[in-house]
Amino acid sequence: MRISTRVPDLTALDLLLSVIELGSLGRAAQAHGISQPSASSRIRYLERLVGAPVLRRTSLGSVPTAAGDMITALARDVIEAAQRLDDGISRLRVDRDAHLRVAASQTIVEYLLPRWLKELRAQSPQTAVTLVACNSSDVSASVAAGRADLGFVESPSHPQDLDSATVARDELLVVTAPEHPWARRTAVTVEELAAETLLHREVGSGARTAFERALRKHLPDWRPDTCFELSSTAAIKNAAVTGLAPAVLSSLAVTRELQARSLTAVNVSGLSIRRSLRAVWPVGQNLTGPARQLCAIALRTGRSL
Repeated sequence: MRISTRVPDLTALDLLLSVIELGSLGRAAQAHGISQPSASSRIRYLERLVGAPVLRRTSLGSVPTAAGDMITALARDVIEAAQRLDDGISRLRVDRDAHLRVAASQTIVEYLLPRWLKELRAQSPQTAVTLVACNSSDVSASVAAGRADLGFVESPSHPQDLDSATVARDELLVVTAPEHPWARRTAVTVEELAAETLLHREVGSGARTAFERALRKHLPDWRPDTCFELSSTAAIKNAAVTGLAPAVLSSLAVTRELQARSLTAVNVSGLSIRRSLRAVWPVGQNLTGPARQLCAIALRTGRSL
């Protein structure tokens, strides 16, 4: 359906109705928050489209002409329909802003999102947030399937059906208990690291994916042999502190342990695993409402890390 160029815009029709209701162009201009010259300009625009005067100026104000009476009768239905449309859009916005579904990898959930959500609450206290912690591959799957409005991942890549923006950066560290032999060494080799049984998150986690890709750059034929798989960062840290095995963890996760010397960072010669932490959302879809707010907060505060 194509609307004719002869149809006036809604602001001109709404202004005409106000002039007739209030009996004065000046009072109508004031009610619409515009100057009287601007109001006169809109009425002249309307009259050019109609091809006839719609108002007659008198010493007591403005009254409609015959053409103005006809346009006014038709315009009321149009303006009322436009108001219903506006009300419907407002309800959609309220529904959208009432609930935000977020999926994020565990490192981001535990060490970054609490600050981001605190600021979001200050900006939009009416928004309820549902947060699901899972590995990066599951985050991407949730966002792509529409189960989450916004995701945060730490894996080196994401599916092609998602857009992304880097919100922070961190580094993966090899850490071990102070009594482990590696803790007393200046450095270990990549080959030694590859041969060691390590504490890891499950397959699909961002940290594990980034570590394995980095190791294969040095040892293309390397394949994981044995490791301890634990389902949470906290469990991995606790196991590493007991001396069970060295662990590969985000620098964000071990700051306190390194300061308290319950864990020691191990220098691996020639190996540095720096990575981007990213927000993800469906490709081609613009973020709106609380999702856009949260992404903006993450972008602003994450850069300071």
